Amino acid sequence: MTPLRLAVVGAGLIGRAHVQRIGRSADADLVALVDPALGSQAVANDAGVPLYPDLADMLRRERPDGVILATPNALHVAGAVACLEAGIPVLVEKPVATTSAEAQRLVQAQQRTGVPVLVGHHRRHSAYMQAARRFIDGGGLGRIVAVHCNALFHKPARYFTEAPWRTQPGGGPILINLVHEIDCMRMLAGDVVEVQAMASSALRGHAVEDTAAIVLRFASGALGTFIVSDTAAAPWSWEQTSGENAAYARYADEACYVVSGDRGSLAIPTMLVFGFTGERSWNVAMERQVLATDNADPLDRQMAHFCDVIRGRCTPLVSAAEGARTLQVVEMIARAAATGERQVVADTGATQGWARGHAGTSGPRPATP
Repeated sequence: MTPLRLAVVGAGLIGRAHVQRIGRSADADLVALVDPALGSQAVANDAGVPLYPDLADMLRRERPDGVILATPNALHVAGAVACLEAGIPVLVEKPVATTSAEAQRLVQAQQRTGVPVLVGHHRRHSAYMQAARRFIDGGGLGRIVAVHCNALFHKPARYFTEAPWRTQPGGGPILINLVHEIDCMRMLAGDVVEVQAMASSALRGHAVEDTAAIVLRFASGALGTFIVSDTAAAPWSWEQTSGENAAYARYADEACYVVSGDRGSLAIPTMLVFGFTGERSWNVAMERQVLATDNADPLDRQMAHFCDVIRGRCTPLVSAAEGARTLQVVEMIARAAATGERQVVADTGATQGWARGHAGTSGPRPATP
């Protein structure tokens, strides 16, 4: 089968990561790079493709089979809509937009054109997350009752001096980091319907939080807690435990997520399961097992999935509507932290697919064999 012709928009860190994945894909070829910034020409030269300063010009001249948007967040919706109106499937990096209201414009454009949109929440393609989802779906934990997640890490001082905007509203870990984590929580436990939150800037003293504590209620009735801090001397974050990005120190024997059901609990990404096989009681010892996973790169998996979406073999794992729902929850958390008030997540009708009322969280599960 003839490889698909893909273009990447944005020659920054994540754009170059996509260029690399296309380069090792048997199902795709890179045909163009779009970025007006100085230095982008070197990236295009290394990849052996033409560089365009403008997305519209590239679309007219190259007519790729698919486009990957790795631009600044504020450009996501405009770029994606341009691709959809040209009839070209698009992979949009997360967050799908700067606000959930803006994301709805992309949702509506996708519905109007019928051209697929895949949002780049690449952790949904992680071998750990997919193995966890299969185990939960298969009834391995029983009915989900609680989810606890951590994103505890220490950003060095240079992180803020190199980009002072990170010390101002919009630059804290709620809006920078949580879009990844909330999407993972939704993958594990389904839709979030209510949030409460508290934030603190006591240590760094910036105009934005350095630590936040969050409580979530899921549509299934399960409850979740989340602690995020960018000033904690701790290893309990996805980057430090999963080993999926070599730029971070790894602590392979530690977990950052725990999902608990009425029959067992699963720690991720250690994939350690505790479960009852007989009487369920805190007086009875639980049995242990470790779920098997492979070490496939999630960005490679995502690229293969995007190619399948373009060819019409499947629908996007993370649609524009799903990306909008995750962003909406993050906005609710930010508002709850700022106001101290409970936030009920409005139903925009955007969510599609398995997340709402999913069998994994919506009712009783079969007993573990």
